[in-house]
Amino acid sequence: MNPYNPYTQHFAGSPARSDSSAFFRKVYAYMAGGLFATGVTATVVASNESLVNMILGNRIVFYGLLIAEFVMVLAFSKVVERLSTSAAAAFFVAYAVLNGLTMSVIFLVYTASSIGSTFFVTAGAFGALSAYGYVTKRDLTGVGNFAMMGLIGLIIASIVNLFLNSPMIYWLTTFVGVIVFTALTAYDTQKLKAFAASSATPDQQSKVALQGALMLYLDFINLFLFMLRLLGRRR
Repeated sequence: MNPYNPYTQHFAGSPARSDSSAFFRKVYAYMAGGLFATGVTATVVASNESLVNMILGNRIVFYGLLIAEFVMVLAFSKVVERLSTSAAAAFFVAYAVLNGLTMSVIFLVYTASSIGSTFFVTAGAFGALSAYGYVTKRDLTGVGNFAMMGLIGLIIASIVNLFLNSPMIYWLTTFVGVIVFTALTAYDTQKLKAFAASSATPDQQSKVALQGALMLYLDFINLFLFMLRLLGRRR
């Protein structure tokens, strides 16, 4: 679970205003590419016993990969403006592949059929929430702030439960996680709509779209993982 919201400022650019529909097509295309890279990587690792033993059988390697993911997300917004669009896209795909290495563990815990069905349920929910965030006239800033506070509490509770291993805390964080990332999906989409309306050059728009793709990618992945706790059938 990664709490970092990578986009924090507007880009300055030309006086022409961007087309939000074209901007969102880029965002969702980048996001879909990231999800595809993650899914393929996780499937390949889970089907290869040597890779499973190397990555998931060694705690140092596994937690090292998790730390590397967190560092990459933190670094993305800081380096994206200094990179070319193609380099920034490669950075995003590299993160998605790295995430796929650690997410391969779900194939060892849950059945493939329940992973697939949960993915489609999550995709449907995500699509509806993102559409709501795009079309609603209501300001979702308050919802977003509430969700971010809930996310902080969720992280703390999850860390504590690593030591307590309490079923009650596990299920509490599961339900809170679904609520938090449901809210963040709608809020982040609305925020991206505001970014799309800001002035930017085509190159800057692509970089903003990549950061937006990472935001929504993280929302989707985390919502999927919490939904999997509820709907997944364990092996």
